[in-house]
Amino acid sequence: MLFTSYEFLGFVAVVILAYYLIPKKCQWPLLLAASYLFYLIAGVDCLVYILATTVTVYFVALRIERNTLRQTAYLKEHKGELSKDEKKAYKEGQKKIRLRWFVCCVLLNIGILAAVKYTNFFLSNVNGILTAFGQTKQLSFFSLALPMGISFYTFQALGYLIDVYRGTVPAEKNPFRFALFVSFFPQLVQGPISRFGDLGRTLYGEHAFDARTVSYGLQRVLWGYFKKMVVADRILAAVTAIIGDTNTYGGAYVFVGMLFYTLQLYADFTGGIDITIGIAETMGITVQENFNRPYFSKSLKEYWRRWHISMCSWFRDYVFYPVSVSGFMQKFSKFARGHFGQKVGKRLPVYISSFAVWFATGIWHGASWNFIVWGLGNWAVLMLSEELEPLYERFHGRFRFGEGLPYRVFQMGRTFLLVCCLNIFDCYHSLGETFRAFASMFTAGNWKVLWDGSLMELGLTGLDYGILGAGVALMLSVSLLGRSGSVRDKIAARPYPLRFAIWYGLFLAVLLMGAYGIGYDASQFIYNQF
Repeated sequence: MLFTSYEFLGFVAVVILAYYLIPKKCQWPLLLAASYLFYLIAGVDCLVYILATTVTVYFVALRIERNTLRQTAYLKEHKGELSKDEKKAYKEGQKKIRLRWFVCCVLLNIGILAAVKYTNFFLSNVNGILTAFGQTKQLSFFSLALPMGISFYTFQALGYLIDVYRGTVPAEKNPFRFALFVSFFPQLVQGPISRFGDLGRTLYGEHAFDARTVSYGLQRVLWGYFKKMVVADRILAAVTAIIGDTNTYGGAYVFVGMLFYTLQLYADFTGGIDITIGIAETMGITVQENFNRPYFSKSLKEYWRRWHISMCSWFRDYVFYPVSVSGFMQKFSKFARGHFGQKVGKRLPVYISSFAVWFATGIWHGASWNFIVWGLGNWAVLMLSEELEPLYERFHGRFRFGEGLPYRVFQMGRTFLLVCCLNIFDCYHSLGETFRAFASMFTAGNWKVLWDGSLMELGLTGLDYGILGAGVALMLSVSLLGRSGSVRDKIAARPYPLRFAIWYGLFLAVLLMGAYGIGYDASQFIYNQF
């Protein structure tokens, strides 16, 4: 059930209406039923996967917490009887028990994710190796259903398990409440990856109907549909044309394609998140923001603090920090300092931990070498930038260069272009095709197509380009206005006729300028595939 379908709109309308008509104590059970119905519509076969994750994480989290409580009670009961060494031995024994349960649960759920998402990728690489060694026999691929949103709900559930293991959140005793946390339907398709302590504050509460809350939520939903259907789906035709015919569309077309794709990705992904947050908001539920004007970033490091915030914070908290402070990494750092010097010894663990994060980030996005290289490309740029930071500081300190608005605009443009270049790995089907397309920008010499009318042959008319330009200008204006506070609050403070004109005008824009009909397709959101 696509976010852009009439079925989804009808489904959401019925859920919201029922949500406020039923007794308040039944609101979260209604959401659980709606979430499982939503998932069931996607396919009965896929339901077993989300159930497996929910059940295993729920019971293991309870087991870990109960072990911790028993340990505390035992030590309190035998406080004067146990020696210091006996206490230490007892704690270590109990910690090993908890760790075994924790590791088994993580491996099981990561194994499920890997099996359905990466089995055929692994087999294709094995077949490539066999072919390289002259073997004609090839391994057969599996027809495995890829459950909707499996990467998102798996990470969300495992984040909860890690927090329980660390003792930062209590284990949820009610299995149905936990099932709702894992399956909450607005964020099931493309995130964000919520934390239990954050989403749980409002997910299970009793919410009375509030006209302002519902209105604000619907406004956010409408803005999401504008970005998705007026901008992202309209520009899709040109992106598809350029990527689909590399022989015809090389050189300058590739440059246009990567710019268009980066714009499409932003409008598509942030539009979907706006719809998710807006639907939740209509029911009084707070879902965390996932973007903070990322294309205003002045460096790639800043960009990744602003883009897909929930994913980046997940990898930071649950991968980077644990790896960088692990016992093995501490020993390796000590070894490196002794053999390569203090500076290198301190930096190597950061390189290795960051490498692990970006390799995992790449493979999380898709079972393809393109995504892996995309992740490692980000890692290389970020590590190089950190190493060159002292040089930048000395340069700016000496020449007093880079303190004004023009330089900040240059930094934002530079970062945007760098992101576009990295995103090219997301566009083409293979590494060879990607590198050939990228190289053609410097060898084809066909830059005249930018002004000789050739761009009109990409499936977009002059009117389409005009609508795109207006849509991008509106998104930019809203982002600039949002830097000083909520845009919806600013609109709400205006007289009613102006408020009505703004929101009704946006509704008409979606209705009349959305990408419908022949030549267009109300496509799935890009991040659905993850």
